[in-house]
Amino acid sequence: MTIKLSQCFIAVDDHDKALAFYRDILGLEVRNDVGFEGMRWVTVGSPAQPDVEVVLEPPLADPNASPADRQAMAELLAKGLLRGVIFSTDDCDATFERIRSAGGEVLQEPVDQPYGVRDCAFRDPSGNMLRFTQRRTG
Repeated sequence: MTIKLSQCFIAVDDHDKALAFYRDILGLEVRNDVGFEGMRWVTVGSPAQPDVEVVLEPPLADPNASPADRQAMAELLAKGLLRGVIFSTDDCDATFERIRSAGGEVLQEPVDQPYGVRDCAFRDPSGNMLRFTQRRTG
């Protein structure tokens, strides 16, 4: 039996701003951008991983959420308190410079971590923390 990651979700409050960041700055390709019944299904992914997609989904998309839950999710997203993702890169410093020079909000400059990676961190336009890691050799 084989189990592999197919999709993961990142909460976004504006699909167009998210696409400008994930597509235009990070270089991910748009896999889906489909409207249906007032909703929008948007997925992006790395050309190097054609079988893995990141779903850019509004945190309020759950039709079963109560008004209080919807408000709580919107507040958490606005504060940047929802979990983001960790991307791997073969050059942390070059990735950092590309995102920083494109206007990305820096949370952490590249640093060697004691657990064997060099990483940096940014916020996306919705406030999610995104880390970019490079495995250290030796």
